[in-house]
Parts: sequence; C-alpha cells; structure tokens
Amino acid sequence: MRIQKRLAAQIFKGSKKRVRFQEDRLSDIKEAITKYDVKALIEDGAITEIKKRGVSRGRARQAHIQRTKGRQRGHGSRKGKKTARSPSKREWINKIRLMRSFIAELKEKGLITNQVFRELYLKSKGGFFRNKRHLKIYITEKNMVTKNAKP
Repeated sequence: MRIQKRLAAQIFKGSKKRVRFQEDRLSDIKEAITKYDVKALIEDGAITEIKKRGVSRGRARQAHIQRTKGRQRGHGSRKGKKTARSPSKREWINKIRLMRSFIAELKEKGLITNQVFRELYLKSKGGFFRNKRHLKIYITEKNMVTKNAKP
C-alpha cells in the first residue's frame, strides 16, 4: 500500500498525507503496481485527494465590515504619511472647487461685482483663504457685498 500511496501522490503532485483510499476498494488498490494502474483507480474514484486548505477570509471580511463603520482606523492601524492616505493635491482640488463655486454663486446672485469676483478668485487661487469660512469672513470684513444680503 505504501507504493500505491507514493504513486498516487506523484500523480496528484502533492503529499502522501493527502492521498485517501476507499475502504471497500482496498483489494483493488493492493493489486495496482504500476502508475498506469493507480491512474485508472484515481479515475474510478477508488483513490482520492484531500483538497488543500486555503487561508480563510472570514476574519478579513469581518474587519472590512468594521472599517466601513469607521472602526479600526486609528493611529495604530495606519501605515504611511497623512498625505499618502489623502494626497495634498486632492485636498487642494476639493478646497478650490468649493471656494470657486461659492464666489461664482455670489456673482450670479449679483451680491458681488466682477472686480470683486476677480479679486477673490485670484486670492483663492493664490492660497490666501484657508477655507470657505475664512473667505466668508474676509468678504464681510471688507464689505464686498453690494446688496444688504449676507454671503
């Protein structure tokens, strides 16, 4: 039986530990002495191979579900710089789009003139304003609104 097990393992390209013989066909398996005979028994189903076990993704799925809820995202779980997780260019794009759309809206409503729009646009482009709130404060402090409406 040792020879049959070794031949079957060679055919399966695996370990002898993973070769299983069918209990009721042991007499047939004992008679098999060539690789060809063992191959025929494998095709018959008398000799089978135990499948390799992979790495379970169960824990990974559970962790992913937790991360979607916002858990497991603290300082200890992070790798790379802050700018690697959210690139500074993407932050700038989001910030400038917000400010530009805001001053375009003010211009469209007629709250600011073309000259004021141009000034604010260029200041935004130059990185003068930290955020939309800073832009609003600047507009109110400099009295740039033409009508008596709040920006």
